[in-house]
Amino acid sequence: MNRIELETERLRLYVASRVEMEQLIERQTDEELRKAYQEMLDGYLAHPEQGEWYAIWMVTRRDGVQVGDLCFKGLNEDGSVEIGYGINDEFQGQGYATEAVIATVDWALRQSGVLRVEAETEPDNTASQRVLAKCGFVSNGIIGKEGPRYKICG
Repeated sequence: MNRIELETERLRLYVASRVEMEQLIERQTDEELRKAYQEMLDGYLAHPEQGEWYAIWMVTRRDGVQVGDLCFKGLNEDGSVEIGYGINDEFQGQGYATEAVIATVDWALRQSGVLRVEAETEPDNTASQRVLAKCGFVSNGIIGKEGPRYKICG
C-alpha cells in the first residue's frame, strides 16, 4: 500500500505504518482505546489491499507533534465509510478536529466506490457533534450503538 499523506494549513495526516500502530497500542493506557486501536490494526492486517480504510491515521501538526488520530471503519459494499476521530485533551478546542475531518472526508469522497461518509457520536458529545456540523454532516435519523449517526454525501 502506498503511504497516504494529506496536508492542511496546520496539519499533516497520514496512514500509520504497522510498526507505528503497534507502538501506539503499546503506549495506550486507556483500555477502551487500546482495544479500538487493536481492532484497527487487525482490520489493516486482514485487508492489506484496503489498509487505508482500517488503519490508524495520525494527525500531526506541521512541526511533527501528534495532536490526535482518526480512522475509517472499513469500506462497505453500499459505498459508505464511517469515520472516527479523537484529539488529545491538550489540543482540543483549537479547530484541529474540524480541519482533519474536512481533509479526510474530502479525500474519502474522491476515492472510487465511496458515496458517503458517516459518523456516530455519543448523545452528550456536543463538541464532536459541532465538529460534524461544521464539516457539513447532517443527521441521518438513525441511532447507532454509541448514539446519533450523521452523514455527508459526495
